[in-house]
Amino acid sequence: MDLDGIEWRVSPGLTPYPEALAEMEARAAAIRSGEADELVWLLEHPPLYTAGTSADPAELFNPLGFPVFEAGRGGRYTYHGPGQRVGYVMLDLDRRGRDVRRYVHSLEDWVIDALGRLGVEAWRAPGRIGIWTERSGREAKIGAIGVRVRRWVTLHGFAVNLAPELSHFSGIVPCGIADFPVTSLGEMGESARPERFDLALRQGLCRFLRSFEGGAEEA
Repeated sequence: MDLDGIEWRVSPGLTPYPEALAEMEARAAAIRSGEADELVWLLEHPPLYTAGTSADPAELFNPLGFPVFEAGRGGRYTYHGPGQRVGYVMLDLDRRGRDVRRYVHSLEDWVIDALGRLGVEAWRAPGRIGIWTERSGREAKIGAIGVRVRRWVTLHGFAVNLAPELSHFSGIVPCGIADFPVTSLGEMGESARPERFDLALRQGLCRFLRSFEGGAEEA
C-alpha cells in the first residue's frame, strides 16, 4: 500500500531478524539513491535480543538462550518477540529536514498518539528512554525507540508491546533501565490485536510527517 510516496507494509507471521536487517539496509540504500520509495514496515520477530551500540554485556542474562543480534541502532539491549509490534521506519531526512532529534521526538509522539487513539495514555519520562504508561499505580514501559540514520536515511524505529510474553524481558535489563517494570496492552486489559494498533498508527501518519519536516540541520 502506498501513501503519498511512502510504502506501508505489514508482514504476516514472524520475520527472522537477519532477513529484516538485510532488507532494511538494502531499502535505505535504495532510498538514498532514489531507486525506491520510503517505507514504514510493521512486523513481528521470533523471540530474540538485539544489542544497540551502547549495550553493556553485564545487562544480558539470557537464561532461555535466545539468539542475540548486533542491531547497529542506538541504545542498549532490547527484546523482540511474538505479540510485540515492531515498526521499521525508513524516511529520507535529506528532503524532509535534517534534524535527527526532532525526528526521534516526532517518532515518540507518533507512538504515543497511536496508543492514545486506543484509549491508553502514554508519555515520555525525563531521563528515561522509551514510551511509558501506568500499570497498577506505577510507571511501566510499553514501548522502545531505537534509531539509526545513515546518509540522512532513517533505519530501525520502535517496538510496542501488544501482548508479548513479558517474562522474556527478564533475560536483559531492558534499555538499561532496571528500576521500572515492562507492561503490554494485553496485561492492561486492552485489545492487543495488531490490526487495531496498525490502524491507529496509519491514522496519525500524516501528522507524524508534518511534525518534523523542514527541521534545521543537525549533525
